[in-house]
Amino acid sequence: MSSRETARTPRQVFGAMLRYYRERAGLGRPELARQISKSVSLIQAIELGQRAPTAEVTEDLERVLPSDGALTRLREEIGDSLGYGAYPSWFEDWLASERAAKKLRWFEPLLVPGLLQTEDYARAIFRARFGMTAEEVDERVAARLKRQEILARDQPPALWVIVDESVLRRPVGGRYVMREQLNRLIEAARRPHVSVQVISSAVGAHRGLSAGAFAIADFEDAPAVGYQETACQGQFVDRREDVQTLTDCWDTLVREALPWTASQALLEEVAKSWTSAM
Repeated sequence: MSSRETARTPRQVFGAMLRYYRERAGLGRPELARQISKSVSLIQAIELGQRAPTAEVTEDLERVLPSDGALTRLREEIGDSLGYGAYPSWFEDWLASERAAKKLRWFEPLLVPGLLQTEDYARAIFRARFGMTAEEVDERVAARLKRQEILARDQPPALWVIVDESVLRRPVGGRYVMREQLNRLIEAARRPHVSVQVISSAVGAHRGLSAGAFAIADFEDAPAVGYQETACQGQFVDRREDVQTLTDCWDTLVREALPWTASQALLEEVAKSWTSAM
């Protein structure tokens, strides 16, 4: 067996330490789960390196295990390598591309793009997933907000977003959540490195409705790559012909979208409608 095969991931290292302190305390997984008011499946998933512990869960573990702060220190030391574990392995290639991109082009026919979602909007989306526990929702929301930090760094990627108008009018999370989400989009669209455009519902059928959500990452010195959503899992796209297909679709959507000024006006109009509906 090679060293590559035996190497542990950061999550597996944390999981092994959790198991060590649990067994040192003479606790089984069910008993530990009861003491911190969490599920047995969560304890198992963390110990196996399948889930990243949140700060709250780590604090609960410290309260009942004889670790003397070691789990908290380990979590802080591992940092981002642990936090991004909230995403499945098949998403890692896109995450790396997103962080390295010079420009990101993103089309969404159903939802606000993840990089521009508010915490409450993201929480409403994850809560709608069948079978997802409260702990898993917290983990996914925290990871999504962490991912958004690329837009606040010194040299952020240019982000060009196109959404269908139905995205703005679907009551995800309720009226208050949508009002805050629309305000976030308006604020983001005013930044020099972000552009938000809307395809008006008056357009009717357009290519994006059949293409589904997708994104393209453009680099300074490397070929572009893409990402698209499917019913089972997201798909990282790096074959030149497939990236070109996404680019052709994007070019079509640009022609259908309202200009920036008109898009901004529509965003403000819809935001007012959510406010007046309160």
